[in-house]
Amino acid sequence: MWRVLGMSALAVAGFLAASELVFRALPVSTATKTGFYLDPAIRSYPPNHVWTAATGWDLRNTQRLIANNVGFVSEHDFVPDARAVALIGDSFVESSMLEARDRLGPQLERAIGPGRPVYSMGSPGTSLLDYAERVRFAQRNWGVHTFVLLVETGDLAQALCGSGNIDGPCLDPKTLSLRQEHHPPANWVKQAARHSALAQYVLSQLKFDALRLWRQAVQQSQPAQGHKVGKASPATKAPVAAADIRMVEAVTRHFFDRVGSDLAPRLVLVLDGERGSQARPRAERQRFIDLALAAGAQVVDADPIFLEHSVRSGLKLEVGPYDRHLNALGLSLIAAPVAARLATP
Repeated sequence: MWRVLGMSALAVAGFLAASELVFRALPVSTATKTGFYLDPAIRSYPPNHVWTAATGWDLRNTQRLIANNVGFVSEHDFVPDARAVALIGDSFVESSMLEARDRLGPQLERAIGPGRPVYSMGSPGTSLLDYAERVRFAQRNWGVHTFVLLVETGDLAQALCGSGNIDGPCLDPKTLSLRQEHHPPANWVKQAARHSALAQYVLSQLKFDALRLWRQAVQQSQPAQGHKVGKASPATKAPVAAADIRMVEAVTRHFFDRVGSDLAPRLVLVLDGERGSQARPRAERQRFIDLALAAGAQVVDADPIFLEHSVRSGLKLEVGPYDRHLNALGLSLIAAPVAARLATP
């Protein structure tokens, strides 16, 4: 029996070693090594870090990414420049699945014209209160006076603590009071996985999550409760609109408190829009727009822009059915009106 076990272990080890060599030859996503290199509330990559990003098991949209001198995916190194425009957001700004020239930063820079570099400060998995920290940092360290923030659908709700999209400041889900929440440092398992192409493929391309699978297995092993077998379970109640509005108001208030009233007129907030043929009315979204305008910020609403496009063209604005990030065309529809706002005195 021990001989059989030994031979089986040897075969498994050989298979894993061969798989590691195969995946090292393929453009598998490599470790991003994100961390708090600039500021305790700002997550970035190591300066000048080089890594590969790809989508799915078949390695679609493979890109080789290079962080700049301070750890962001940008066409420029960040140096003090009062003419610069800081473009801030999450993965919609970084757009690691697109060619460099197709991302919003380069498109916006071309639309603005020469003389005004765009500092792209995208950080995946962050939210509106995190954007305020980057506004503060860029103003203090590089003398940036003009800011464009790409606000996508979940950026306000994700500012609640526990959302998993927090770099530092967040609001308590119950009291809506401000507190801090930080990502824990990578444990030894994640540190080891960074050096294995096979592990990166399983975790990054296949999105394998052992803890999630275990929770599902435990849940499915339990008997059904709360309703009789054969009858439909009670419908889930829709979120209370008043609570959502209060959340929007609290997040927006804390955001503008952090960036300051003097800076608000130099903020252009771009709201991602519906990509279908008709935008749905959303009270929370409109409340955010009203509050932003009242604070003195400029707002570019992508809803009517995307609606007009859908009426006259059948071209999609998303990377694909597997990825709702805006593609090059979708970002170009945003870049033009933003550039027009920046050209207005």
